[in-house]
Amino acid sequence: MPKTTNRKTIISWMMYDFANSSFANNVTTFIYAAFFTKVIAENEIIGTALWSRGVGIIMLVVALLSPPLGALSDQGGYRKRFLIFFTFLAVIFTALLYFPQQGQATYALTLYILACICFEMGIVFYNAFLPDIAPPERIGRISGQAWGVGYLGGLLSMAVLMVGFVSAETPWFGLTKETHEHIRATNIGVAIWFAIFSLPALFYLPAPPARQTGDKLSLAASYRRILQTFRELQRYREIFKLLLARLVYNDGLITVFAFGGIYAAGTFGFTFEEVLFFGIIVNIAAGIGAWCFGYLDDRLGGKLTIQITLVGFVIAAIVAVVPQEKIWFWIAGILVGLFAGPNQSASRSLMGRFVPQNKETEFYGFYAFSGKATAFLGPLLMGVITQASGSQRFGMATVGLFFIVGGLLLRTVDEQKGIQMGREKTPPETDA
Repeated sequence: MPKTTNRKTIISWMMYDFANSSFANNVTTFIYAAFFTKVIAENEIIGTALWSRGVGIIMLVVALLSPPLGALSDQGGYRKRFLIFFTFLAVIFTALLYFPQQGQATYALTLYILACICFEMGIVFYNAFLPDIAPPERIGRISGQAWGVGYLGGLLSMAVLMVGFVSAETPWFGLTKETHEHIRATNIGVAIWFAIFSLPALFYLPAPPARQTGDKLSLAASYRRILQTFRELQRYREIFKLLLARLVYNDGLITVFAFGGIYAAGTFGFTFEEVLFFGIIVNIAAGIGAWCFGYLDDRLGGKLTIQITLVGFVIAAIVAVVPQEKIWFWIAGILVGLFAGPNQSASRSLMGRFVPQNKETEFYGFYAFSGKATAFLGPLLMGVITQASGSQRFGMATVGLFFIVGGLLLRTVDEQKGIQMGREKTPPETDA
């Protein structure tokens, strides 16, 4: 697909971040995660352990599906179709989260797993559009601005849910508080937000053409292509090293996202209202960080930008775990917010600089794989340590190790060599 700098296309692409951040913030990180552990599950310790296992299942399934579906998408020109398909399913399963009530932990967790798998798979195909819509000299700021817009979407949706449902003395639409209906209904609000604001991307993003192939298009053939590409990764050594580093440091970030609200509620006694207000402050910091660091990404390079964020995460982990006062957790949260957007944005844009032409979705499938293949380790480790020690602090302390090891691996990446390789055209495949 020829590169385009069409303003409407870029804005439409950014709006998908605006749409899906409502799910990431309100379901995965703040409202529903805390609601699950404090109300639906038997108690907070068991709820934390169950939630960690659910996140682990999600990461494993996405890791197994994203590379072959990415290869299938590139071969058949299905990128936009898959984006629409997984977005639709994510919206449906999110709305269904309204129904599970107190004591129905398995029911609730199953629906969340299905919704989050579809949400994550949609991001694979969404990310793959970046190299095609952003010129190389602007890819950092466009990626960063999209993250900034996404955090704005998460912030606004959270504000609406807090005013209308969670904090309202009389929740909208006559919802009752006795059965926690006003909290459960936030999932319907997220689903509506996700559906409406994803429409520009689903309508206006261009559909890539199918590539010529001598093989019948199938998932099995896609797995064979993935194995072939994996064997050829020595040609893309910088991509391999980047993905290996991200595989580690992203585990820590996923754990923070999955358990931020849970940790705030369980360790520091945050109420639902405080968790939401905390989320709003973190989103403001994250939006500012993502937007500003996008320009630095283009000037300093993606590698250095990521390294700066990892140092910030280590400091934030120490601040969140060691002190006892609630104010220190607020400081840690703001630090995480400032660096989370730039970390994800710079990782995505650096991959966009490295990715070979004609294999965008396939390599972003590997990118998703690197973020999910071992992503169950962080949440699982936190859940096991929390359950064994009876303390969420000991569990949360494990995330700092992921950031340190990931940063050391990232030092081996040669950014200029990776960019040079990414500019070389890869001929369309004619067989598997």
